[in-house]
Amino acid sequence: MSDTPRSMAREDLFKLDWLQTAQLSPDASQIAYTVSHIEGKEGEEKEYSTIYLLDVATGTSRKMTNGKQMDTSPAWSPDGKTIAFVSNRTEKNQIYLLPVDGGEAQALTDLKQGAGGPVWSPDGSKIAFTAGVDYGEDEAPDRSKQPYHVTRNIWRFDDIGDIDLAVNNLYVMDVASREVTQMTDHDLMVRGIQWHPDSSRILYGTMMKPDQWYGFRTENFIIDLEKNAEPLLHDWISVNHARWTPDGSKIIFVGEEDEPIIGTHSDMWVMDTQTGAVSNRSAGMERSIAGGLEGRMPAFRQIRPMVHVDADGNSAFIQVQEGGHVSIMRFALSGDVAYEKVITGDRACTLLDMQGDTLVYASDDITHTPDVFVAKSDGTGEKQLTHINDAFLADIIMPESVFLQFKGSDGTDVEGWYVKPTTGGDGPYPTILWIHGGPHGAQGNRFAFDTLMLNGAGYGVMFVNHRASTGYGNAFSTGIHGDWGNLDYKDLMAGVDYAIELGLAHADKLGCCGISGGGNLSCWIVGQTDRFKAAVPQNPVTSWLSFYGVSDIGVWFSTRQLGGHPHEIPEIYTKCSPLTYAHKCTTPTLMIQTERDFRCPVDQSEQFYTTLRANGCIVEMLRQPQGSHGGSIRGPLPIRTENLKAKLEWFNKYIMGLEA
Repeated sequence: MSDTPRSMAREDLFKLDWLQTAQLSPDASQIAYTVSHIEGKEGEEKEYSTIYLLDVATGTSRKMTNGKQMDTSPAWSPDGKTIAFVSNRTEKNQIYLLPVDGGEAQALTDLKQGAGGPVWSPDGSKIAFTAGVDYGEDEAPDRSKQPYHVTRNIWRFDDIGDIDLAVNNLYVMDVASREVTQMTDHDLMVRGIQWHPDSSRILYGTMMKPDQWYGFRTENFIIDLEKNAEPLLHDWISVNHARWTPDGSKIIFVGEEDEPIIGTHSDMWVMDTQTGAVSNRSAGMERSIAGGLEGRMPAFRQIRPMVHVDADGNSAFIQVQEGGHVSIMRFALSGDVAYEKVITGDRACTLLDMQGDTLVYASDDITHTPDVFVAKSDGTGEKQLTHINDAFLADIIMPESVFLQFKGSDGTDVEGWYVKPTTGGDGPYPTILWIHGGPHGAQGNRFAFDTLMLNGAGYGVMFVNHRASTGYGNAFSTGIHGDWGNLDYKDLMAGVDYAIELGLAHADKLGCCGISGGGNLSCWIVGQTDRFKAAVPQNPVTSWLSFYGVSDIGVWFSTRQLGGHPHEIPEIYTKCSPLTYAHKCTTPTLMIQTERDFRCPVDQSEQFYTTLRANGCIVEMLRQPQGSHGGSIRGPLPIRTENLKAKLEWFNKYIMGLEA
């Protein structure tokens, strides 16, 4: 540790490494995990991912790959001797096999279209994986130069691009002979591959059905090795995170039988594979099963939650978000409905794997980046096994955070957090209201680099889990339907008022920002009040009418949030759009927009920018080519750095009075 610790700075963005995923060996004695890292001199940085092998007993780790490419998705063979993984060390991602006891990785696939997502069969003889469209001797169509027809309801999707070019199929390879069998031939995207315990068939999910308006909806199938496929619960609106029990007699999943009100929680279910009978194992619990907190970390990849089942098949485990923390919970699979937290605390836990009665999970909080932890399935024996950024963070001054609980305008309890600046001095402090996206998301006890960066620049950062946030029950999370900009906005203002009352926030030095739903509320705020000195909305929704027609979720999301189609309720679309009030804005506003955002496309920022400019408001727009909706978090490296630089300079100029 340095004798002169310092605050986090923007230049530290690429000095942190990030846990991606982890998987236990079959005997639970070792863990294969991946860490992403940035290398290269300024302006020439590149992102890599390295696979490590960790001894659970001693906590020692060793590199399994050299860290000069993206090596991801490690998967143990059932005998524990080999790790399959995905690497981009050739032009396309391919699957490789790596001996655990030493030796070079050998390519398992060499497909022109690439391959990914390897899953071993329980008997170790086969690997199931996904691969894209095989165009044979032809090249994939270049839609940037060639005319093409569009026939899907949703024809392009954020972070994916043109769906016709991104569809994939399920494949199975015989490991000994290297013979590959294409199991499906469809225009969908495969996810969530799970072998039956007897290795005779595969459970998998599909997305992006051409006639659906909800691209996230997963339809599941069970296919045998002769390619006979049967649908699984296709009359259900949602079946996610599905998994067999160890004896194959049941399938566990998170889902909803009927069309839910958007923003409500899903339940944990168990289905008997012989009778088809289903049972709700989380009845009465209105919390976000498989949910999480907004993570704003460089190189962060959201780990897809999975249900895990103990060895005797009596209990299922998964992460559950409640307010500002995420716990790992156990659900009884038979008898009376029973569930309990087994790993909890003021932190965000992500369940990564389970073998026997051993859980492996990631844990982070406001001042700690994610690390690998293990514990017994009853929550005892917790042990931190990695310390990925401890050496670097030892020299960084960590902020003090204050939990806030206050009343909304209608008397509802609302929660928030205030993270104090690390530059010293007493409050009140210049304060940034950072608004989460979703709007059905939440913030809280999770590490966010940009929060610490702003703390280091002298700002307090405030989070409010406003109306529509998850983890507080269905009534809370659905409280803005057809009424965006009312209770959510009032909750934010009540939080700011409370922070001022406590002597934390400086009433004359306020800024606001947020991405997506947080960008929407940032735009809403500057059309309603002049109390903020600067605003930085990013990739916002500003006009519901145009969003309906241009977003990859426009029809589905707009109708369910607002209560109908534009021609049915035009007044609601107008009332709930920040663009309607943009002419009133006097707050200096920086719009940040990634140009390949198909969720909240560029027209949303452009319309707001033009309206502010036409009405004399100080406004600029930072456009970022190639970035998707979450580009500031996981996009190209220049986007991540420029995003933080522009945001900090804007706040410094209009809140602090400092020039860049």
